[in-house]
Amino acid sequence: MEKNIKNQEVDEEIANENIGEQETAADEEKESAEKKENAATTEETKELTPEEKIAELKKQIEDLKNQQLYKVAEFDNFRKRVMQEKAELIKNGGSKVITTLLPIVDDLERAQQNMDKYEDVNAVKEGLNLIIDKFFKLLAQEGLKKMDVVGKPFDADYHEAIAMVPGQPDDQKGKVMDCMTAGYTLNDKVIRYAKVAVAE
Repeated sequence: MEKNIKNQEVDEEIANENIGEQETAADEEKESAEKKENAATTEETKELTPEEKIAELKKQIEDLKNQQLYKVAEFDNFRKRVMQEKAELIKNGGSKVITTLLPIVDDLERAQQNMDKYEDVNAVKEGLNLIIDKFFKLLAQEGLKKMDVVGKPFDADYHEAIAMVPGQPDDQKGKVMDCMTAGYTLNDKVIRYAKVAVAE
């Protein structure tokens, strides 16, 4: 019986030693994990020295300067390209209209070359009228319209009064009596005002 009690005491001591060892291992593990966590936190929250802060800020300023210079250069290139395209348009903008008018120039040159051959003045007039009609048709295709002004009320948006005609009936007052110089619109925008005489 005494032997059994002694064996039991020995077993308990061994069990207690095992528990103690396990607790010590757990404590060591826990302590190691805490140390690692503290080291990581310290590294994250490690404060920069004033010199390091200045160096970092200088680097940021340099990066921003480079970005700004890049943007300025990019905008300058864009501005130059737009100006060049605009100059090109102004320089060659009329080429389409001139190309359209070249057949009229050809007709006028042919009429001029053959004018002396024709003895019939009416034939020359007819040819010239055909060329003029063709010319106005081409202009109309480009959006040019001649203003129809005679008999219409005077409108300062379209007409320029250069003379007043006195002694007209009441129903004619303020209306255009005569047109000295034709007015034109291009795509509904006035490009030349009609010079007119208005009833007083």
